[in-house]
Amino acid sequence: MSVSSVIKSIQDIMRKDAGVDGDAQRLGQMSWLLFLKIFDAQEEQLEFEQSDEYKAPIPEEYFWRNWASSPKGATGDELLDFINLELFPSLKDLIAPVNKNPRGFVAKEAFSDAFNYMKNGTLLRQVINKLNEIDFSDASERHLFGDIYEQILKDLQSAGNAGEFYTPRAVTRFIVQMIDPQLGETIFDPACGTGGFLACSFDHVEKNYVKNGEDNLVLQGQIHGVEKKQLPHLLCTTNMLLHGIEVPVQIKHGNTLNKPLSSWASNIDVIVSNPPFGGTEEDGIEKNFPAEMQTRETADLFLQLIVEVLKNKGRAAVVLPDGTLFGEGVKVKIKKMLMDECNLHTIVRLPNSVFAPYTSIKTNILFFEKGQPTKDIWYYEVPLPAGVKAFNKTKPMKLEDFDDCAAWWGEGDTQQEKLARNNRQANKKAWRVSLEEIVARNYNLDIKNPHQEEQISHDPDALLAEYSQQQAGIQALRDQLKGILAEAMSSKTEVQP
Repeated sequence: MSVSSVIKSIQDIMRKDAGVDGDAQRLGQMSWLLFLKIFDAQEEQLEFEQSDEYKAPIPEEYFWRNWASSPKGATGDELLDFINLELFPSLKDLIAPVNKNPRGFVAKEAFSDAFNYMKNGTLLRQVINKLNEIDFSDASERHLFGDIYEQILKDLQSAGNAGEFYTPRAVTRFIVQMIDPQLGETIFDPACGTGGFLACSFDHVEKNYVKNGEDNLVLQGQIHGVEKKQLPHLLCTTNMLLHGIEVPVQIKHGNTLNKPLSSWASNIDVIVSNPPFGGTEEDGIEKNFPAEMQTRETADLFLQLIVEVLKNKGRAAVVLPDGTLFGEGVKVKIKKMLMDECNLHTIVRLPNSVFAPYTSIKTNILFFEKGQPTKDIWYYEVPLPAGVKAFNKTKPMKLEDFDDCAAWWGEGDTQQEKLARNNRQANKKAWRVSLEEIVARNYNLDIKNPHQEEQISHDPDALLAEYSQQQAGIQALRDQLKGILAEAMSSKTEVQP
């Protein structure tokens, strides 16, 4: 049975349960079950490898194999009582110091905000039995986990709320390919979500630079991420376990922006990220940033943090909306700071529908390196493939859609030489803009392709898609304006005697 069929079967079972209300709760329910199943599969491997030295990180009775793996195991009220009265309380209250029992600590963190929504123990047993059709201890099936949560998130229509949505696999793979993280380099995603960028970075380093077990230990320690929300944090932790990171304690559960910018050390080699955009942070978060660059818009705060934590010669690739490129006010100061402290060498302009159906906001990938100021910026516009009017859930962007951009990136006989960006040439998709022109434009980076004449389409589908995109853009600007007005009114209220 295919992964999508298994997931559909599980979702159909959950719809019959009175306790599960909507896709978000179905995803949450499935996530903690997946975590325990994969955690146990890895524990069995560790127990085999370590033999007499092995110590269980959680009580034995809570391992998946001891209560869930048998299709004739506990069901009905017996199963519900075990989960609600024993398993959840025990894992939430587990005494597991990170330095003495790191894998126990990971399990405790994973369950810190998890919840069992299902109220029918018989249906829950059916869900568990369906999950048991996938064998995560089989290395050949481990990649299925990525397919599982990608399938779930595609079905999760509410994932587009507050600027949060799944980053297409083609975008993460292209970014990691161009950034080329090396063995031993610290790799960080400050808004890691379900871990797409981190998993892709892990795979890239493992495939290209890991030669032995010692190298693999180094790789396990170089992946770092932070995620604010419990559900994607749990999915990310599970994803890292599945990739062979035995103790993913580097995946923190918290708000990266929730401490003063000045308290961060500048020690990160590589940052790859798609921070939330279009939303605003809670009151007070902006106070963690310099007075002249305070804002509540999430993407602007993350961009400042990313520049701050990069070490000298560190490099980053960040997905940002058009609003960051053309925005004024505080955005101008942030862009000037970025270009003063970093070489913003490339902006890749993505097609409108890359993130459909979650958002139609136009997006870009900003590539920059810290330590040298920007002298000029290369732009590359990635077009829609021939014959494609828009990407969608069933026909997403593919890695080969970036092939022309990757070929243009630079000349050389080796991959390292190509990635050095030597001898770039302007063409119908690529153009260069000087720092002087950008300063004259008051740091408006929303520069259209000078080689492309504006094309007028009379196709009804294209016009409707464009209208939908414009309406989404207008709504995003309205939301941004509401945030600015609320912030202004709050500040006004604060100074009243």
